[in-house]
Formats: sequence, structure tokens, C-alpha cells
Amino acid sequence: MMRTPKTFPVLFGTLAIVLAFVVGFFFGDARATRKLVPQGEGHVLGQGGAPGDLSKDVDFAQFWNVWNYAKDEFYKQPVSDKDLYYGALKGVVSGLHDRYSVFFDPEEAKAFTANLEGSFSGIGAEIGAKDDKLVVIAPLAGSPAEKAGLQPGDWIVQIDAKDTTDMSVEEAVSLIRGEKGTDVTLLISRDGLEAATEVKITRDKIVVDSVKWKLDDQRIMRISISTFNHDTPELFSKAVQEILTSNVRGIVIDLRSDPGGLLTSAIDVASSWIGSQPVVIERSKSDAHTFNGVKAPLLTGIPTVILVNGGSASASEIVSGALQDYGFAKLVGTQTFGKGSVQDYRELDDGSAIKVTTAAWYTPKGRSINEKGITPDIEIPFTLEEFKQKKDPQLEVALKVLLGTYDAQKETTQKSAK
Repeated sequence: MMRTPKTFPVLFGTLAIVLAFVVGFFFGDARATRKLVPQGEGHVLGQGGAPGDLSKDVDFAQFWNVWNYAKDEFYKQPVSDKDLYYGALKGVVSGLHDRYSVFFDPEEAKAFTANLEGSFSGIGAEIGAKDDKLVVIAPLAGSPAEKAGLQPGDWIVQIDAKDTTDMSVEEAVSLIRGEKGTDVTLLISRDGLEAATEVKITRDKIVVDSVKWKLDDQRIMRISISTFNHDTPELFSKAVQEILTSNVRGIVIDLRSDPGGLLTSAIDVASSWIGSQPVVIERSKSDAHTFNGVKAPLLTGIPTVILVNGGSASASEIVSGALQDYGFAKLVGTQTFGKGSVQDYRELDDGSAIKVTTAAWYTPKGRSINEKGITPDIEIPFTLEEFKQKKDPQLEVALKVLLGTYDAQKETTQKSAK
């Protein structure tokens, strides 16, 4: 048996006194640091444990340990409790691993809602997520993005040299938007490019007039819907009235590069053909809900063609899928984007907001839109060369369908010969 030297208790007692002093000093200093906050801000209170069943699986004290360590040790002081708080809430939502689910602090929430009002400063391109990449869903007509040459499907690799891997759609949008006259540089990759290329775009005021229409010389009404905003139902109703008084032969609805928008606006537009029948089905984790049309089907019976492409998303896919299901319209173009998930957006008391994916969209016949998209009845590509030559083969086919001169076999033979 080993004996303990008699000097040990004395040495141990001395070390204990020193250790207590050092620990007390640092903890006291940490508590003093923790009390520092930027001028005008308060503290986060209630650093309690996890409630109920959660405590069986998670040591929630670790959250506060990380919180306090970050706050105390960060080299720039004071640290804002408000920033830590909102950052923590962003982290909660990011744990869903869904780029369309996001928490907005008050400033971000204000910027997000500005888009749906139809006026904001930026480049005029809708951004989405596909195959775990941030991509351009569609540049708006006449926007800086379109003028700079951005195309639907472009992969945004970097934004001002910041890598977009695992970046949320909303973070990307916040980085791309900015004051009118300032520049943003995107590193873009697309099929056909040998290497990623930088595109410098000057931001501008983006005012979206969501519906435009004109009657051509063949009495075909061409209606272009660039996005489904608050003004869409009113503008579309004006187009409908002109259709009803103009003895039209047919209608072309151009939803190409329309990134979507408001569900209510999509239902309103589709109702002009569908009436009170189901427009879209929402399926969540627990149930399904059918959204029916909201007004009289004034356009039923008028031959209709809808133009779609890879930039047609969300509300565009709801309208085109519903009219295709009922046989009210033929779809011409290429496969749509496949943005068929439902986001619930809730504003919170402090001006912040949360947007969470809660369900998925299905057409009236039960076809899934999400990640699949809508397949057109007549698939017609639209190449970059044709665009540069100011040709529009998709519109040409749509007009032939409405005028009764479309020959599928002849068109296929001509395409093969090129």
C-alpha cells in the first residue's frame, strides 16, 4: 500500500484556493461580458431546460452553453442578443433541410413581401432550387437579368464570389437584390458552356406589370402572364372582357418563364375555363384539400393553347396542369420546372416571419407537380440560336394548332431534317 505524504493535504489546499480564485475570476469576467449588449438592446431571458419528452433525447443545456460561449468569447464585443436569437431561429428552420423553408428577421420579411407587391430593386430574375442547386427559374421580360443573358435553368455557382452550396433561396435573393444602380456578379454554369462564366448585372427598379395582351391580325388573342401577383386577377379580367367582345378565334396563354406567385391569382385565372370545378389539390402530411374555381367559366369553348418551358413554375404549373387535365387547353413547349410544394408564410408579432413547406400540389386528376413538372402535349424546343434569330417555334406551333394547320408528322419530319 502506498502512503500519502503528509505534505499533500497542504499542497492540495493551496491549489484548491488558487483554482477557486482563477475559476471565479474567469466566470466573473464571463458574466460581466455577458451583460454587455449593443446600445438600446436587451438580453434574452429564460435560459431554461428542454420541456417534457425532448429532455429524454436532447440535453438542451448545451444550446445555452453554446450561446453563452459564443457571446462571451467572440472577439468583437458587445454581441447582440437579438442577432443570436434570430440566428438561432434560422438554424431551427434550416434543420428541415428544405431550401424553401426559411425564417426571416424583420428586415428580411419586409424585403420578401415587397416582391409580391410587384415592385422592388434587383435584377428581375426568379431564383429556385433544383437538384440541390440554386438555379434561375426565369428572368422577367425586359429585366436587367434578361438583358444580361440569364436563361431558365442557369446554375448560380457564386454570388459576388460567395459560394452558393447549401445556400437557401431567400439568402440568395437577399444577396442578389440591392440598391438601384449597384452591380452584382454571378458565376453561372449551364449546359453548353465549357466553363462557368461571370455575368455582371446592374440592379434596377423592377416594376412587374404581370399581364399583357394583344389581338393579332388572325384574331388570336395572345396573353402573356409574367408572374402571378396581386394585380393579376384584375388585369386578366380586362383581357377576358376584350376576348368576349372581339370575336376571337383562339387564345394563346404564354406562361413561359413565369415563376409563379400567389395561389389565389392562379385559381382566379384558371376559373375562367374551369368554373367552380377543382383547380388544384393540396396534400399535406395528414390530409388533402381541394381548391375549387371561384368564378364563371367565361372562356370555356374558346380554343386555347398554353406555352410553357423550364421556367414555368408553381402557379404557372397549377394553371397549365388543370387546363390540361380537363382538356380546356393544349400545352406547347418543354417540360415545366416542377415547383409543386406549398409554403405557409406567417408573420410574427415582432415583424419577423417564417415560411415552411407544408404540402405538395397535385393536378385535379392527381398528378404530382413537385420535382416532376408538367409535360406538354406538343414538345417543341426553343434554341438559343432561334432566339438570337428572333424566331419563336413554340409560338408558331401554337398558332398552327389554333388555326387548324398543325401537322404533327410534318413538323417532326422537318425537325429531323434540320
